[in-house]
Amino acid sequence: MNKGNVVIGVLAGVAVGALLGVLFAPDKGSETRKKLSRRGSDSADELKDKFDELFNSLAEKFENAKEDASDLYEKGKQKAEEIKKDVRVHMS
Repeated sequence: MNKGNVVIGVLAGVAVGALLGVLFAPDKGSETRKKLSRRGSDSADELKDKFDELFNSLAEKFENAKEDASDLYEKGKQKAEEIKKDVRVHMS
């Protein structure tokens, strides 16, 4: 199970727990609706923050992999040029 799924699962569990806690609390309906709205907004903000962190982490890993691939390509290209020069020298 990857880290993103765990974070989403935990946040969903927290949201469901908060919802059930508010629904079974002995408050008036209007107070309950306000609490639900506030907690839903808080949970949505937390989820968005976690998603942003996950996205930024993935974007950083992608950029690093892209740089590594570019470096590997350049090294391979240089090695191929060296081999071509060696072949020309030995063929002459």
